[in-house]
Amino acid sequence: MVYKFRVILDTEEDIFRDIAILEDDTLEDLHNAIVNAFDFDGLELASFYTCDNQWNQDEEIPLFDTGDVAGEMKTMADYPLSSILNKEQTKIIYVYDFLNMWTFLVELAAIEEIEVGIIYPNTLFAHGIMPMDTVDKSFEADMNDEIYGEFEDDLDEDDLDMFDDNEGGESFEDYGFEENWN
Repeated sequence: MVYKFRVILDTEEDIFRDIAILEDDTLEDLHNAIVNAFDFDGLELASFYTCDNQWNQDEEIPLFDTGDVAGEMKTMADYPLSSILNKEQTKIIYVYDFLNMWTFLVELAAIEEIEVGIIYPNTLFAHGIMPMDTVDKSFEADMNDEIYGEFEDDLDEDDLDMFDDNEGGESFEDYGFEENWN
């Protein structure tokens, strides 16, 4: 059987790829298909994350074993697609390049018969152009929020008392530091 996925980049713009891949291929094969479909260089780390129907992230499945004991952690290569995804469980999250956090929502759209003459995996459709950089996701809170309360954002003399040589008779030299060390 062939699994057909829609792989959507998590941005405001519509950027997605439709990928067909064999059900017995692994998550690593799907990773490679996504890397190729979105024109990444494939040199960065990546992980899949299982999730529920509302895209709430659950278990991580990394590209490489990053555990303390070699061989103890399962990786993408250890999971055939059919062991993770099926008609009831159709969603998985994919993150590529943990510095830039390219995040994709991957959904199994169809399970079909193999077509003769088609080489899998196969990018069936591409929509949208990848941005040069990831979109900055704003995590700013409203400064009027009660959770932060009020705080003083300017320094006064009391804040600088740690540098006062006269308090307690201590100075930088007492701690083995030179004032102009650089």
